[in-house]
Amino acid sequence: MSLTMTMPVHKSVLLNEVIEALRPQSGKRYVDCTLGDGGHAEAILAKIQPDGRLLGIDADPMAITVAKNRLADYTDNMVLVNDNFLNLEVICKEKEFLPVHGIIFDLGLSSAQLDNSERGFSFQQYGPLDMRFDPTQQFTAADVVNTFSEEKLADIIRDYGEERFGRRIARCIVNSRPINSTLELVDAIEKATGGYRTKIHPATRTFMALRIYINHELENLSAALKQALNCLDRGGRLAIISYHSLEDRIVKQFMQTESKGCICTPDVPVCQCGHVATLRIINRKVITPSAAETEANPRSRSAKLRVAERL
Repeated sequence: MSLTMTMPVHKSVLLNEVIEALRPQSGKRYVDCTLGDGGHAEAILAKIQPDGRLLGIDADPMAITVAKNRLADYTDNMVLVNDNFLNLEVICKEKEFLPVHGIIFDLGLSSAQLDNSERGFSFQQYGPLDMRFDPTQQFTAADVVNTFSEEKLADIIRDYGEERFGRRIARCIVNSRPINSTLELVDAIEKATGGYRTKIHPATRTFMALRIYINHELENLSAALKQALNCLDRGGRLAIISYHSLEDRIVKQFMQTESKGCICTPDVPVCQCGHVATLRIINRKVITPSAAETEANPRSRSAKLRVAERL
């Protein structure tokens, strides 16, 4: 049996809160757009027996394999698809999975991805500069680190990592080429920053920026949110867990915009947009993990859950 099949299963972030938000019921349809190791999917499937259905989507084929094994008892109630949630609406139509009564996005890395050094996501382990969710994609972190200009690298690190030392880090990366491993990249970052220490490791923001850029995470999220709206049935719930300010800003602004009628600028005396509210925001205050959860799972500490209902 492969290592991916024997890896310990971790409890999904904000699991109880997600189930409370989605209110899964028997006979209805739910979509997990970020299947991961199947934690949220398993909890949903347990609630929708005997005849509810779940569609699980993940761009990472390893996640599909792990989740399929974990969810084996629910085979008759689920469909798993190895694809990017960028194609959410097409997938739902192809699988005759419309309308949907609840959709969950958990935008964080799974433990399986982070703990597998060969994936190159972690700055704490030696591995190749990869960082792809979809291993069939040709473009990797190594391509960015070793071929992009200093200016382009600085822009990526600043825009996607919100790293104040972005320019300095980019310069040190270019001067350290070729960089062939995660730890070589960490060395370059630490040289650039003087190894400064705050609550997070000095390589955290740069690694995040590269991962987001390579996988088109923000662009795909924006596109998928609009599709989720089209797929949801009236009264259906949308639950989204984000882990950094860039993701959360996109989710917050989307929900705020779709919960309004007119969205014309204040200088327009008569509405010209014709926009109609399509969502009702369920939690005006963002939901975060409890102290007990963050203590048990430190990786959950930055999680933020927002929930809205289709009108």
